[in-house]
Amino acid sequence: MTREEFEQAVGDGLDLVPEDLAAQMDNVVVLVEDDAPEDDPHLLGLYEGVPLTERDLGWAAGSLPDRITIFRNPTLAVCETREEVVEEVAVTVIHEIAHHFGIDDDRLHELGWA
Repeated sequence: MTREEFEQAVGDGLDLVPEDLAAQMDNVVVLVEDDAPEDDPHLLGLYEGVPLTERDLGWAAGSLPDRITIFRNPTLAVCETREEVVEEVAVTVIHEIAHHFGIDDDRLHELGWA
C-alpha cells in the first residue's frame, strides 16, 4: 500500500468518529509516519499530549497540539491484505483518539479497541 493510500485509510478511520465526538477534539493533530520509534518498532499508533480529562485552565497557554501518530510500516507488517490494513488503521485511529479523551489501555481492552 502506498503512502498516499495509507493516509487515505487514516482519513477514513477519522471519518468513523461520530461528528459530535470529533467536534470535542481539541488542539490535536493526526500524522502518519513510516516507522515507529526505535524503542518500540512494532507500535502501530501513538498518542502524545495531555488528555482532555487532565487539562486545567492554565493548560492552553502556549501549548503545542497533541499528536496522534499512525505508523505505516508496522501496520503493513501485521496485515496481509488491503482490507486488513484499512480495518487495523481504523481500530488504531479510534484507539489513539480514545487516549485523547482520557481513556486508558485497560478500558480500551475491555471495550474491544485494543
